[in-house]
This record gives sequence, structure tokens and C-alpha cells, in this order.
Amino acid sequence: MSQPKHYFERIAESGLGPVVEQPPVCLYLEVTNRCNLLCQTCPRTFASVERPADLSFEQFAHLVDQVPNLAQTVLQGVGEPTINRELTRMIRHLKARGVRVVFNTNATLLLPGSRLSRELIEAGPDECRVSLDAADGETYELVRGLPKFDLVLNNVRELVRLKQELGAPLPRLSLWLVGLKETIHQLPDFVRLAHEVGIDEVYLQRLVYFDDRHQGQGVARAEQALFGALGEEDERHIARAEGLARELGVGLRASGATTPEESLARNGGGETPWSHCRRPWTLMYITANGNVLPCCISPFVERDYDALILGNAFEQPLSEIWNGERYRDFRARLLSDHPPHACEGCGVRWSL
Repeated sequence: MSQPKHYFERIAESGLGPVVEQPPVCLYLEVTNRCNLLCQTCPRTFASVERPADLSFEQFAHLVDQVPNLAQTVLQGVGEPTINRELTRMIRHLKARGVRVVFNTNATLLLPGSRLSRELIEAGPDECRVSLDAADGETYELVRGLPKFDLVLNNVRELVRLKQELGAPLPRLSLWLVGLKETIHQLPDFVRLAHEVGIDEVYLQRLVYFDDRHQGQGVARAEQALFGALGEEDERHIARAEGLARELGVGLRASGATTPEESLARNGGGETPWSHCRRPWTLMYITANGNVLPCCISPFVERDYDALILGNAFEQPLSEIWNGERYRDFRARLLSDHPPHACEGCGVRWSL
């Protein structure tokens, strides 16, 4: 395979290569790619690159049991995890192995008094991240596509109450807000709202956008991103939110385990934002149809999506895929000056 310019120099600097000796330590499992909302930040609202599917428990077990040193599993993809009726069974299977379990939910199905809410808490996932994205109903409908704000807020309140009733330390509950020009002003009210419903963690979520095929539909567009484009008024909103968070005892962070300011700054990577990515060396993302992708951003790509499919987990063992030709080639290109198209703007197109 002919390597692009500087490939060998970059391998020497990173200490990485196309082959990985150890299996992945993290799996992203898309337990379903179906969703009951019409989020305007998600290209799946406007275009779908895979057929609708749910991961069966048998398929799930077949996948996770192939990774003996599995440390963390993220049970989500482009769909709403609670649609899959096997979700709590999957969580129990992983916790019995001592695996850390995380998932996001829109919380629309976690109805007060429902068996799902109780079973979810009793299964003991480590984190349950609620994507709320707004501090009022009007903005929620703008971003999430349907008027479900009051329903979700009531469900979250009852989830907090039920967790207290059961005396359950887990899951850690947090509220998430996608960082958009339209929503950054709501961050202080979002912090206050989290405190009012009994949640002490708030995250400013990265915006993912790829203007490939859906051509500016929705709000996941470059001009809505905050990354490297923060105005003085935006900075004041963040400062107010941070002050309020300290006052109320609410943790305020950005996705990527950093502060909002650090996440919004243009640093690291320069003209090669993909060069700091280590995901293809540590994790696998597996869709509900079994397609293996290099990271959790890949499902948002529409142009050249097939080029990101590195194998199918229902057709080959994960060990064969992990160091197969497609994975080796992908890693090599990521270490070069000519990465795959989807990676060229990574760090820009999925940052806040």
C-alpha cells in the first residue's frame, strides 16, 4: 500500500501504527437506529443511510462476549435506546461482567410509574444522560422537532424521585444541551432547570454537522456552530451559567470531559484536526445492522458513508475486523496528510 507524504514520520511521532496489538476497550453499540423524535440537529431526521433495525439480545451478547477486556460500553447510536425492549437486560449482562455502561436518552418513554423506569434504575447503568437541549418548550420544539418538553421534564422529575425512593446510587443523571447559536443564551436557565428537577450535572453537547446531502436542512449547519466563533454575548451567557452553577452546586462541563471555554477554543490540531484522534485504536462503533465504524461521529456522515464501514460484525469475528485490511488502511490514512473525507474537518465539524 502506497502511503501519503509524512506517513512514517507521523507514525514515529504518535507511536501508533495500522495494527493494534490489544482488542478495543470500549464498544459503542447502536441498540436501535429508530427514534421517536425529529431532532433538527440530526441528519437522520432528513436522510437515512441504513435500514431501520434493533439489536437483539442474542446479537448483543455475541458482540460483547468477544471482547474479554471490555471496560466501557455505550448503548446508543443515532436512535433512542429505550425503544429497544431488551435494553435493561443488556445492561444487566454488562454489569454482571463489571463493565461500565453509559447511554443517552430523550426520556420520552420513561413515564412515571412505568416498569421501564424502575427496571432501568435497578439494572444499575453508570450514567444516564438526558438530551433535553432547551430550557423552554418553544426552543425544545425548535431543536427536538416535537412538543414534548413538559412530558420529558415530568419524566425526569419522576426518575429522580424513583431513584431516591429505591436508594439507588446509580445511574448518575445529567442534562445535556446541544451548543447552538440559537440555544447558548439558554445555558443559565438550563443550569437552573437542572437544579430544580434535582439533577446536579449539566453538559454543553458538541454539535455534529456535515453539509453533504441534506444541504442545510435543520439547525446542524456550520453557521450555527460555536467552535472558534464565540461572540462577546455568548461569552457572557457562559460566564453567567458558570456562576449560577457554582452557586447552586451544579457541575457544568462540556462533552469531551472539558470546560465550555476549552471545548470552544480553536486549539490542538491546527490545520490537521484529525491528527489527535485515537478512537480507531481504542474503540469500535457497531450499528444495529452490524456495520463496524471507526467512531461515534461516523453515523452522521452522509457522503462516502460506505467508505467508513470497516466490516460487519454479524459476518466476521470482531478480532478479524479489528486488524483487517479496511481497519489497517483507515488507521494509516488517519496518520497521514490525506485522511478519509469524513475526518478532514473532525475537531471542527463535531466540536462546539
